[in-house]
Amino acid sequence: MKRIIIGFLLASITLFASSPEELFDNKCGICHIKTMPKNKSELIAPAIFGVMRHVKMNYDTKKEAISFMNDYIMNPSKDKAICMERKIKRFGLMPSQKGNLSKDELSKITSWVYDNFPPKNFKGNNKKSCSHK
Repeated sequence: MKRIIIGFLLASITLFASSPEELFDNKCGICHIKTMPKNKSELIAPAIFGVMRHVKMNYDTKKEAISFMNDYIMNPSKDKAICMERKIKRFGLMPSQKGNLSKDELSKITSWVYDNFPPKNFKGNNKKSCSHK
């Protein structure tokens, strides 16, 4: 009985101890880096600040942006993509994260990402690279 209780407590602590940034690092940071890449040829997915620049160019409110991100992360498709066509050709579509993220984790991550990216000083390479879908 003690083992069950200890196991439950450890699992609960781990679940509640994960900050949104830690969740991002563990779940999303495997592919999406949070900094400007020194060598873009080593990227396996676009950096998150660039992704969020495109999201914010296409969605006027946090609510709209998060709704889009939550849907796209779980159900990605070329029709929904807001990145440049050349990014899709280079990286392909993001794989669905169904089974990898719970709704609670997704909600924490997307809100944190929205609030923290892109950095205020980030301009991007092409100011008119996105169109609203």
